[in-house]
Amino acid sequence: MKTLIRGGRLIDPSRGLDMISDLLIENDKIIGIGTGIAVPDASILIDASNLIVSPGFIDIHCHLREPGEEHKETIATGTAAGAKGGFTTLCAMPNTIPAMDNPEMLLDIKARAEKFGIVKVIPIGSVTLGRYGKILTDMRGMADAGAIGFSDDGNPIADYHIMHKALLQAKALGLPIINHCEDPSLSKNGVMNEGIVASALGLPGWPSLAEENMVKRDIELAMQTNSRIHLAHISTRGSVEFIRQAKNMGINITAEATPHHLTITEEWVRPINDSMLKYNTNAKVNPPLRTKEDVDAIVLALSDGTIDCIGTDHAPHSTEDKSYSFEDASFGISGLETAFGALMSLVHKNRIDLSTLIKSLTYAPARIINKPDICTGTLDVGSRADVTIFDPDLRWQVKSDLFISKGKNTPIAEEFLQGYIKTTIVDGRIVYESEDPIIVD
Repeated sequence: MKTLIRGGRLIDPSRGLDMISDLLIENDKIIGIGTGIAVPDASILIDASNLIVSPGFIDIHCHLREPGEEHKETIATGTAAGAKGGFTTLCAMPNTIPAMDNPEMLLDIKARAEKFGIVKVIPIGSVTLGRYGKILTDMRGMADAGAIGFSDDGNPIADYHIMHKALLQAKALGLPIINHCEDPSLSKNGVMNEGIVASALGLPGWPSLAEENMVKRDIELAMQTNSRIHLAHISTRGSVEFIRQAKNMGINITAEATPHHLTITEEWVRPINDSMLKYNTNAKVNPPLRTKEDVDAIVLALSDGTIDCIGTDHAPHSTEDKSYSFEDASFGISGLETAFGALMSLVHKNRIDLSTLIKSLTYAPARIINKPDICTGTLDVGSRADVTIFDPDLRWQVKSDLFISKGKNTPIAEEFLQGYIKTTIVDGRIVYESEDPIIVD
């Protein structure tokens, strides 16, 4: 089967491409790029005039909840939400119930994804058994089962010696450790950023130092062991500076930021509009939303390459999970369906350029994952036909009740975004096509 995408603006940062062109797909591969490609027999024709055609988005960090918490999300609903958000590949974190801490679990996840998923799902294995931070897992077995890295995400690998041994084992496998950077002795019972807003709301604060201490430790360990480490969901300007210095020294680290840490601040914890509520539990996330100065530093770091890529940290929860007091509500934001629209605000405000944004969602995470047989983050001829087509200017309103994801927990519900996914193609198959949104001002 052949699919011709006609007349779109092709942007492929992996090759420095930005041009009006056609794109021809046959079966699961890209077979042609150029203007005036003839419509092949028995083809699907997509008119991409006034639209942008990019490599398919890759989410290096999301939570699909299956198995164990299917009331929050399933592989079927999570991958459908990913397709709606323009994502063609999702990297699934191991904090399932039970944890993905053995080869059999990873093979089970892959089998479920093959059966129920509509985009690609790549598992990330646990570093320690049960994610308890005590005993290392069978990393080699999980690598053979398809893990692209190891993480206890949701929990930091706090023990220095465990982290040291984990890095050495992962190094032997050529894979990274992906650490959730948090010093538990400092974060303790904190539920939001330590500062003026927390004090005003009477909520326990979570200092920036809790993240920065762990980032600094991990950088030192990466240097000592000459191992690969990927730092998840960076949220503070201090962390950014440590990462920038480490990269200047040639230390082998990469880092990600989330759409919410790039676009909203701790102020979003305050009550919504004229609500009688004391706070907005949908803005409770780990690590917490920080200050405007932190957001500005992370945006700059994404722009200059200090932060390599974007991971949504999609963390769906039930309505009940978010209905408790702020202290007792679950951490997390459901973000697959809003990530691109939220991030486009940075482009429209001239804070980053469009090519940088696309690179951070495509080629950059693909290089970290390093599975060219699954995803490449490129539109190069011969590569897998994972393609995202979007309208950079279309304005739409976030309606969380219309999310495909089971998780409706977003702090930006009812907000207006500019930038809308039109079509998502995975291995040459159209897995999502949108209708223009209905907007009510």
